[in-house]
Amino acid sequence: MTDTAWAMLGAALAVAGGGMGSAIGITYASNMATGVLSEDPDKFAKMMAICVLPGTQGIYGFVAGFLTVLLFDLGGAGPEVGKGILIFAANLPVAFVCLVSAIYQGLTGVGSIGLAAKQEEAFGKSIIFPALVETYAVISLVFTLLVLFQL
Repeated sequence: MTDTAWAMLGAALAVAGGGMGSAIGITYASNMATGVLSEDPDKFAKMMAICVLPGTQGIYGFVAGFLTVLLFDLGGAGPEVGKGILIFAANLPVAFVCLVSAIYQGLTGVGSIGLAAKQEEAFGKSIIFPALVETYAVISLVFTLLVLFQL
């Protein structure tokens, strides 16, 4: 494989991993939220706030992939010789961490939705739990970007 192909594969994995994880995580949380909303439609805004949280990992993957394409001119001349595999490797943290963290953030959101549905005053506290999972997605994005900007 060429350096450009390795770099493009890394960018594609970052976008795909974040996007797939986000889709799965949002689905888990949304399934629970629709059950709550079937009984109390007035809770839509609170349920929606929890459901969208796993979507950020898709954004992080997109940012990493987009910057990879821009920084290394993957539509043109491509990266310097020998850097393709390094660019590929730099995208792996965001690809895999965002995939997994979005799924678990959605599952954590299910519990938060259950709590917020039963105790509306607990909504502010319940949103903290899925937000904690987000921390690791942010760390993976920061690490990926740090490595990409060093190449």
